[in-house]
Amino acid sequence: MSRVAVSIIVPLAVALACNPGPTATPPKAPDSEAVPAPEPGTLSAEVLGVMDEAADPCQDFYRFACGEWLDSTDIPSDQSRYGRFNALRDQNQATLHEILEGAVANANPDPEVARLAAFYGACMDETAVQSNGTKGIAPQLERVAGIGNKKQLMAALGQLHLDGVDALLDFGVSSDYDQPDINIAHFSQGGLGLPDRDYYLRDGEEAAELRTAYREHIATMLGLLGNDDAKGAAERIIAFETELANASTPRDQLRDPKKRHNEVDAKGLAKMMPALPWAKFWKSLAIAPPSVINVAPESFMVSLSELVDTTPLPTIKEYLTWHVVHTSARALPEPFVQAHFTFYDQRLRGQAELAPRWKRCVDGTDGALGESLGRYYVEQRFAGDSKDIAESMIRAIEDAFAAGLPSLAWMDEGTQKRALEKMHAIVNKIGYPERWKDYSALSLTEDYTANVIAARRFEKQRRLDMIGKPVDKKEWHMSPPTVNAYYNPSVNEMVFPAGILQQPFFDSDYPMAMNFGGIGMVMGHELTHGFDDQGRKYDGSGRLTEWWDEKAVERFEERAQCVSDLYDQYEVQPGVTLNGKLTLGENIADFGGIKDAYRAWRSYAEQNGEGEPAVDGLTNDQLFFVAYGQIWCTKATPEAERVLALTDPHSHARYRVNGPLSNLPEFWETFSCEPGAAMRPQNTCEVW
Repeated sequence: MSRVAVSIIVPLAVALACNPGPTATPPKAPDSEAVPAPEPGTLSAEVLGVMDEAADPCQDFYRFACGEWLDSTDIPSDQSRYGRFNALRDQNQATLHEILEGAVANANPDPEVARLAAFYGACMDETAVQSNGTKGIAPQLERVAGIGNKKQLMAALGQLHLDGVDALLDFGVSSDYDQPDINIAHFSQGGLGLPDRDYYLRDGEEAAELRTAYREHIATMLGLLGNDDAKGAAERIIAFETELANASTPRDQLRDPKKRHNEVDAKGLAKMMPALPWAKFWKSLAIAPPSVINVAPESFMVSLSELVDTTPLPTIKEYLTWHVVHTSARALPEPFVQAHFTFYDQRLRGQAELAPRWKRCVDGTDGALGESLGRYYVEQRFAGDSKDIAESMIRAIEDAFAAGLPSLAWMDEGTQKRALEKMHAIVNKIGYPERWKDYSALSLTEDYTANVIAARRFEKQRRLDMIGKPVDKKEWHMSPPTVNAYYNPSVNEMVFPAGILQQPFFDSDYPMAMNFGGIGMVMGHELTHGFDDQGRKYDGSGRLTEWWDEKAVERFEERAQCVSDLYDQYEVQPGVTLNGKLTLGENIADFGGIKDAYRAWRSYAEQNGEGEPAVDGLTNDQLFFVAYGQIWCTKATPEAERVLALTDPHSHARYRVNGPLSNLPEFWETFSCEPGAAMRPQNTCEVW
């Protein structure tokens, strides 16, 4: 399980777990109804054109900020969820498309450009993909077919993992919990074909129908490979994966990093899982048995060993064959692609149509050669003073966080001091890496499927070579065009790719109220991840250790529980609520992010002057909150919302807006919300 806190996009009055809000009524905001319609093409037209000005911001601010967009926007047929994140992603994708088409057309002799052209060109050559058939996965299928006994299983499994087939369990390389400067091997639960263990274990007609559809999908895929007993194999595979699901710990229980911290050596791993000959696994990867291996949760590993010991080898081989074809399905000929889409995108998430091939090929190239492609993206889309402005904004957010620490009566001075030290130790990465990844060792052919596997093998081998070596603190875990950001607690860093430093999150020409409400909130969100229910357990060096006073821990847990209970109440589909425990870290980060961003905006305005209102009918403070709300304007299919509620640690868009703001006194004051209004409830939560 990754320790990187990824956000699709962190202190004020004394923090209380659940406290009644103030009763004073602030002055009324300007009457926006008296303002004439803005001229087309202006910033006012852009912002107001997204809003429902007839909605009451104190009853449903998400509707107020996004209502017109929600009413006029349809989810594109090739997506199951669409919002302003997705719109920016589409824009970035179009830029990457132009770059790649140019690379193919111009026959540039530069090796890096030629590599991009080769990967993308092989993907776009659909005739060749059809002609090559399953040749690309033939070595993997032959490897599985050649397993003659269970002693040979682990040698084959090692090679499958090298090729990106994460069967039976997940295997990766990242920093040591105790020595964060050193990379070690990590094993964790995995091996499922459905998004979560609960899909196998839930009762009810809907859950049973989905499992039936999954069984039929497996049979279809195996049938395309020529399996004469595809239906029988699918039954056995489902039964095997259900046992893996039974052995798996619910994902919300794995949020505590201490439950994911269980280090052994190679001998300890072999003793824990005696049915799996680990020596053959390490030998197949051509690496020495590691001296330190993190294994979590241990209960899953013990159960997996027992399951492999008691399951007939033919069933295990059927399971491995299924995961070989499943892993590469999107890179195979059209019948495999269509079958994969029909179940995973259409049935599971409600997506109407398969994305055009060029979009899939752009995404595939970004996934395989992200930093190579990202270099050219940065040249086109991240020029000028954007990086300098973003860096100054982060400093303002950090100053806001520091300024709020003394007001936290629930946190003792010693813990506050150490929190400040951790904040000052955070490394901020903006736009793109200082050092670009070298892909020269990646060899490509005209077979797209083989290229996808080669790229996975290249990256896995690159990670394996890091075991026992120092962590590369200049490395990035997202490509520059990515519309996202993350905080990594083991390195204590925040990363903001160039892809998200674009409209509507950020523009060097935007009024600063909008920039702080957009990317400023994202920056505050990531900063707060260093102090959420997971991040707070790592010190400034990235080591997993308890550095808080015991009483401060108790008071934090009380406040965190208030947030968890609040989000447990939010219903996203009939009978489907958010999981407050699963989404706790992201929700705490949203609460802290909007507070720090607002404080940073007010500090900026006091020092530089806020100027005249930038949008007709809105004060600049109101514009700050509207900009925040509008980055989350999102629509999703009911199917996608159900999947996200079960698997996504992020709350749904409406509650990423209304949840934090309904608990923020500065919002109430800005929009003159009366006590008892939906956006100003009697009992509120506050952490940072």
